[in-house]
Amino acid sequence: MKAIIITKYGPPDVLKLREVEKPTPKNNEVLIKIKSASVTAADSMMRKGKPFYGRLFIGLRKPKYPVSGTGFSGVIEKTGNDVITLKIGDKVYGESVLGAGTNAEYLCMPEDGVLALKPEHLTHEEVASVCDGPLTSWNFLKEMAKVEHGQKVLVNGASGSLGTAAVQLANYLGAEVTGVCSTSNLEMVQSLGATYVVDYTRTDFTKSDKKYDVVFDSVGKSSFSKCKKILVEKGSYLSPVLSLPLLFQMLRTSVFGSKKALFSATGLKPVKELRKLLNELNELLESGHLKMIVDKRFSLEQVPDAHRYVDTGHKKGNVVIQIR
Repeated sequence: MKAIIITKYGPPDVLKLREVEKPTPKNNEVLIKIKSASVTAADSMMRKGKPFYGRLFIGLRKPKYPVSGTGFSGVIEKTGNDVITLKIGDKVYGESVLGAGTNAEYLCMPEDGVLALKPEHLTHEEVASVCDGPLTSWNFLKEMAKVEHGQKVLVNGASGSLGTAAVQLANYLGAEVTGVCSTSNLEMVQSLGATYVVDYTRTDFTKSDKKYDVVFDSVGKSSFSKCKKILVEKGSYLSPVLSLPLLFQMLRTSVFGSKKALFSATGLKPVKELRKLLNELNELLESGHLKMIVDKRFSLEQVPDAHRYVDTGHKKGNVVIQIR
């Protein structure tokens, strides 16, 4: 089968299209013919091997899992002898957690992995990225911040993969949402449920007189120090991008002060917990409370170009790979 291999840590040029052996499912696994896969900021970081501590999980000198990609959607082509709940022909989507990559024609996944049946009304392209933006944002807003009806939530980076999901999910949880994005994305973010929008090219949201229960810095481009003054007492600053300053603030605010700095590596949560979050999101997709935004589409051969686009930091929603 064809697959994109990460030959070493570095720029997009380290991604190479190769012919590799087609996987064979174990007794508890299903073989999935991939229809669409995602390319995310997290994929870019893994390709670069940054931040360096991440190499403790993905390989010190080079990637231990050579095929790139984690999110996918596809059709089950074969099942292992012990598989009970899934069958050949089922359309599924999910995430391969620290294992076989998804920028490939085929993938083997455990039956009880981070996997869900695709809603019939959605395309493979739409659901391939659910385990990036929506899953991470749902974990931060629902599990960590415990957002409630009537609270005020600000989403920085509201037009990205995490941001477009966070605006919708915070709105679903009953919060008043303020989305921060560039001029060209204001209308889109408002259409997703933001009550207020802030153009970061004209206004510094950290200097606002308004107070928020939660500031979700989905792109990690601000800081707890800058956002502290716009948080209410017992408010939370959330970021999915870990840095040394954030680590220090997490440790300090865990002991001192009522305002908290919080981080979570969502992808490293136990598979059972990730599957629970995914099942909850699947219900929101089914009911129409969550809409997936697809920005650009690339072919498998164009994965390096997809990474270059993601690296610009200006994607709107999600970038997907169409696998023929």
